[in-house]
Amino acid sequence: MENKKDRELAAEKIGELRNSLEKLPTPCYVIDERKLRRNGEILKGVQERTGCKILLAQKAFSNYELYPLLSEYLAGTEASGLYEARLGAEEMPDRECHVFCAAYRQEEFDELLKWADHIVFNSPGQLKKYGLQAKRAGKSIGLRVNPECSTQEGHAIYDPCAPGSRLGTTRALWDARMGEEWIGLLDGLHFHTLCEQNADALECTLEAVEERFGEFLPRMKWLNMGGGHHITRKDYDVELLERCICRIKEKYDVQVYLEPGEAVALHAGYLVTQVLDLGPGGVAILDMSAACHAPDVLEMPYRPPLMGAGKPGEYAYTCRLGGPTCLAGDVIGEYSFPEELREGDRLIFEDMAIYTMCKNNTFNGMPLPDIYLLKEDGSTGLLAAFGYEDFKGRLGGKR
Repeated sequence: MENKKDRELAAEKIGELRNSLEKLPTPCYVIDERKLRRNGEILKGVQERTGCKILLAQKAFSNYELYPLLSEYLAGTEASGLYEARLGAEEMPDRECHVFCAAYRQEEFDELLKWADHIVFNSPGQLKKYGLQAKRAGKSIGLRVNPECSTQEGHAIYDPCAPGSRLGTTRALWDARMGEEWIGLLDGLHFHTLCEQNADALECTLEAVEERFGEFLPRMKWLNMGGGHHITRKDYDVELLERCICRIKEKYDVQVYLEPGEAVALHAGYLVTQVLDLGPGGVAILDMSAACHAPDVLEMPYRPPLMGAGKPGEYAYTCRLGGPTCLAGDVIGEYSFPEELREGDRLIFEDMAIYTMCKNNTFNGMPLPDIYLLKEDGSTGLLAAFGYEDFKGRLGGKR
């Protein structure tokens, strides 16, 4: 009976959501304000119980009109370069702004100093080139280290500890290039080794960090543990995370930072699309494209969750879903449905707030989907609309 009630409640919520999104044009992205706040509450709780500071990694979610909401829960933003640093500083102005880049450009660094308050370098060479300039500007500076501890399987493209990694300074490179003068310049160390992982991977990584770089931590003011922490996922071990944070804080007397991206907006967005045609090979052609509108589907690759649908064979009708572009591999995946799909049917892909709007493109001249906010009262509001000029303007017009 309990399972039946759970199913009935889930169906009711799906029905309510579909009604809220029914009149929106497709394809479109929808950010769920209520779920964004839920994630924020979880992250705020971790900070309150441990004293750590959690930053938004803008590479995953950079819809800045939601920054005032997120600033209620987060300590600031993390950027991967000049533009993200400026966005974070402008749109979350009363919070911290951290930046890490594999290599900074000389012609951008002066402007970067206007926006960021914490600057992390990737190598001793970059530290020596820009460190003194950043320090004279009053910035807190750090060096990214590579603990050479890989905890990922099957995702080498996302593994900063994979052999030959370009990200982070190994202990061998530290010993060869980091003299006392440069070690003394540092305020903190940074590592980022995880991707969509639980706290056990962090616990393992911290052992490697301490083994290779622990002797320098007592001299630091902060330790940034990077991103990839899936803190807001239902099965995430928050208690273990908090033990890891507290142990490091107490042992080394450092301020601990985390900079998750996905955890901030996990399950807080949708991509609404409709069936344009039931095409050759039994493939349903949608008005959204994996290649253009959800590129991680092909890059990782992965099969995104689809509301009301199941795995192949789970329901009576199984169908492959594909996009409208000329790319033969523009395929989202196979799903099953209680009934056959028909032209005009609306589908809602879930968990589409992360690595979509900040990563999409106009390949084939595909229009960018508009962006809406699903408010807590069930109403929707337009955040951004796109058209032909957005496609054309990227390709010329400065002659």
